[in-house]
Amino acid sequence: MADINVDVLVIGAGPTGLGAAKRLNQIDNPSWMIIDSNETPGGLASTDVTPEGFLYDVGGHVIFSHYKYFDDCIDEALPKEDDWYTHERISYVRCKNLWVPYPFQNNISMLPKEEQVKCLDGLIDAAIIARTAISKPQNFDEWNIRNMGTGINDLFMRPYNYKVWAVPTTKMQCAWLGERVAAPDVKAVVKNVVLNKTAGNWGPNATFRFPARDGTGGIWIAVANTLPKEKTLFGKQGEVSKVNADAHTVTLSSGKTIGYNKLITTMAVDQLVGQMEDKELISLSKGLYYSSTHVIGVGLRGERPERIGDKCWLYFPEDDCPFYRATIFSNYSPYNQPEKSVKLATQYLADGSKPKSTEAVEGPYWSIMLEVSQSTMKHVDEANLLKDCIQGLINTEMIMSDDEIVSTYHRKFDHGYPTPALEREGVLTQLLPKLQAKDIYSRGRFGSWRYEVGNQDHSFMLGVEAADHIVNGAVELTLNYPDFVNSRKNTERRLVEGGQVFKNKTTDNFDAAGTAKVVDIEANKAGHTNGSTKELPNRERASSKAQQSSHSRKSSKSVK
Repeated sequence: MADINVDVLVIGAGPTGLGAAKRLNQIDNPSWMIIDSNETPGGLASTDVTPEGFLYDVGGHVIFSHYKYFDDCIDEALPKEDDWYTHERISYVRCKNLWVPYPFQNNISMLPKEEQVKCLDGLIDAAIIARTAISKPQNFDEWNIRNMGTGINDLFMRPYNYKVWAVPTTKMQCAWLGERVAAPDVKAVVKNVVLNKTAGNWGPNATFRFPARDGTGGIWIAVANTLPKEKTLFGKQGEVSKVNADAHTVTLSSGKTIGYNKLITTMAVDQLVGQMEDKELISLSKGLYYSSTHVIGVGLRGERPERIGDKCWLYFPEDDCPFYRATIFSNYSPYNQPEKSVKLATQYLADGSKPKSTEAVEGPYWSIMLEVSQSTMKHVDEANLLKDCIQGLINTEMIMSDDEIVSTYHRKFDHGYPTPALEREGVLTQLLPKLQAKDIYSRGRFGSWRYEVGNQDHSFMLGVEAADHIVNGAVELTLNYPDFVNSRKNTERRLVEGGQVFKNKTTDNFDAAGTAKVVDIEANKAGHTNGSTKELPNRERASSKAQQSSHSRKSSKSVK
């Protein structure tokens, strides 16, 4: 007999696990618990702070959403107006010592004439191939050639994607692409080249939100704070040592056991099957490939340079720097770095030389966050990576050799990117159903291993939909139909009191609890509700203080 028994156990308090817990708490029928080995929720969407007071997310995260339910939940957790900033994405690609507006393939008009000709030749060839092709591209490299031609592929797509994924594009499939990569409009590109114009912003993150305080991790701390504390087990006491699928129990490092009917786990699926000690699934999982990510932070003294301006993030396909992306993290929020009045000592100059003085003096300060990939196919000199990145910043004119560095940060994430390798679907179409047959729902960035639905909103909804599938039999759209959810605004599911209503067209009945209504956050904040249905207000900004959920409690219903 287990020490604790629940209908649904959730492992992991990143966006996916919190999405599952949030939905289970809202439905309020099955008993549940969420556990995590970290004291602080957030997972791969958390935020670190250096001793000097610079914040760095554990990767380049921003908030943009395909789901109204996701919007509802983060607005409930951060409901005030003064803790969100809304930004228009300003991004460039560093190429041939020039800043080419993103997306690169739509803005070759900014390149030198010789490179423009190579790119246009390739685009024309690609257009002809697209008209006559009788088969689909077999890999990401072929997709790039067919859509953009050899010129753009050689100049940007191949070298940049190798720096990101740490595998050649020939070893990646192309079914994952969807809205991730912009296929250029040949006529528009030619017109812009002739008129020397740039293309407008593209993509789902052309506008994005960022929390004023506490970084991206502050969002998930606030979401976790809307859950009942008695159903959370975070820190060492929530660390998993073994998953026994046959007995439907999880053993914690403390020796305690938790029994479950259904398990939603956000652990990396290759690590999960290892803890299950299932030889068949371990062998199967070896077909999955991933890269590690190094996050580097550099805090600098001085006013942000004019050449940097209000840029958000920048791409680096060339080999004059080890990083593939740089984020001007201080541009996201003035709270991402110390105030001007804070006195910090200069550790060293960018070229590695000693400063004239090591006395602590006032700012102002600004910061850059860098990302570097690593894999068995892409070596990284870890011991010298910080030094190499700072030299790369000088090489690309991001900083000057005499700039004063007052703070540095370096953290490696073993599981950084789930690679959409050629073998991926063959593994997942066997592995995930085999786990589900054992009542284990492996979901999330590395739980379900689908990068195309690996953003924060996707990850959150993978958890929400897994909970809905377990309790209500609802279809998991995000997991199974990525292109569908990415092509629309998904408004069907909302944060409501009690169960979410889904109308069954066959019976013309509602298959969840009672009459639901959208939570009136403003009324909740004021401490009163009148029971009326009210649309959630659209907000551009909100606060860092989490509000406790006011959902009513119902009797428990077990999950079979």
